[in-house]
Amino acid sequence: MGRGLWSNRGMFTRARALMVDDSQKRQLESWVRAGTTPQRLVRKCEVILLASQGISNHSIAQQTGLSRPTVLAARAAFSRGGCEALRQPRKRQRSRDVLTSELEQKILDTTLQTRPPDATHWSARELARHLHVSRMRVHRVWQRYDVQPHRVEKFKISNDPQFEEKIRDVVGLYLNPPDRALVLCVDEKSQIQALDRTAPILPLRPGLPERQTHDYKRHGTTTLFAAFNILNGKVMGRCLPRHRGREFVKFLGELEKEVPAELDVHLIVDNYSTHKGADVQRWLKPAKRHRFHVHFTPTSSSWLNQVERWFGLITERMIRRGTFHTVAELEQAIYQWLANWNQEPRAFTWKATADVILDKVRRCKELNGTAH
Repeated sequence: MGRGLWSNRGMFTRARALMVDDSQKRQLESWVRAGTTPQRLVRKCEVILLASQGISNHSIAQQTGLSRPTVLAARAAFSRGGCEALRQPRKRQRSRDVLTSELEQKILDTTLQTRPPDATHWSARELARHLHVSRMRVHRVWQRYDVQPHRVEKFKISNDPQFEEKIRDVVGLYLNPPDRALVLCVDEKSQIQALDRTAPILPLRPGLPERQTHDYKRHGTTTLFAAFNILNGKVMGRCLPRHRGREFVKFLGELEKEVPAELDVHLIVDNYSTHKGADVQRWLKPAKRHRFHVHFTPTSSSWLNQVERWFGLITERMIRRGTFHTVAELEQAIYQWLANWNQEPRAFTWKATADVILDKVRRCKELNGTAH
């Protein structure tokens, strides 16, 4: 092949032997033998001693464990200033460019107000190429102003006309529960699948996480109805095959048996149709069950129901990574986890007042340009 693009002729040309006189050689050898010499200086002395024998830079790098540029730098320093030059720390050439306020503002404005032609957001490398600056300069500006173009958070604004009224009602129960009453956050976690992996799970080992096959077998579903007691964190749960109004009424009947007759029951539920059906309305008639009081969260505000946080815990710690061969096995695991939880229940501490929540929602609507 000729001397073209792929020619490597001259890449590892053998360097000439470095001229080292006897006094310099003795000095270098004494530094190598001395136990108090810094290892950085010992390595440089070894480089010079090997170079004085005519050994190639590539071989020196292999023998000393240094990079070839470091070997070249040590040779250059010795040629320039002798042994004393090796003792001097290498001065790095730093860029003289200064991050001016104008450049900083340009980086920030470009990040916030523009988009690359072939992507939805800027990366540090892409913006650096676009503005002809270093990647670290872009990164420093982003860190200073806490700008994270790679992240996106989702939000949902409730359009419930009674939003403020419902917020004050539910939060009031959390912060100031009524006397001689139980406040229960009630909901259902539907379509919990009994999933079985198509191959045995490989267990956790040092250096390797637990491994599961990507594909799985479905063995049916169940629905977990749960009532979370905000005072002590205890949960009453029941698995039922479906999540219609009649199943919800059945679960309410079990709650009625569990709660002492002298206590009122305040139920916090969302606006799902299961909680508002004719069966439920008949069951909750004041003439029959005057001690039951239902409080609806605003639409699109499931985060206000504390039982949703509890559903997140059981999903993360048991359901998501679980392997179940039948629905019965899944339900048994749920009941076992529920029993363990109730042995040492933990209530969630609610701190946000209704005014704080409403103020955050107001500011979010202002940023979004929404009047209501």
